[in-house]
Amino acid sequence: MKRQFLIFTIRWMLNSFGLWIAVRIFGTGYSGAEIDANIWAFLMAGLIFSLVNAILKPAVIILALPAILLTLGLFTIIVNGLMVYISLKLAPGDLTMTFWNSVLTGLVLSLVNYIVSSALELEYMRVREETK
Repeated sequence: MKRQFLIFTIRWMLNSFGLWIAVRIFGTGYSGAEIDANIWAFLMAGLIFSLVNAILKPAVIILALPAILLTLGLFTIIVNGLMVYISLKLAPGDLTMTFWNSVLTGLVLSLVNYIVSSALELEYMRVREETK
C-alpha cells in the first residue's frame, strides 16, 4: 500500500510539473509571473489529472475501443488529450488550453508517465532480485 501511494504521489508531482510546462508552452492567458505565483493551481490540476486518469480514463478507453481498433491505437492520443482537457476544465483557477494543445500536452504527459512507470518497475525488479 505504501508503494502504491508513493507511485501515485510521484505521478501527481510529475503531472503537475508537466502541466506547468505545457501551460507555459501552449498556455492561454497566464503571464510568467502569474504562473510561478499560482503553483497551487498546478498542484491541484495535477491531482485532478491523476485522478481523472485513474478513474475516468478506463471507461473512456472502453467506450472508444472501436475507434482505437480502427486507427490501430492512434486514437488513444485523442483520449489522452481529452483527459488533459477535462482536467484543466475541472481544475481551480484560470488554467485553460485549446483541445488540440491539450492533445499535445497529453502526448507529452503520456511519455513522461511511461518513462516513470518503466523506471519504477525496473527499480522494483532490481530490489526484488537483491532480496532473493
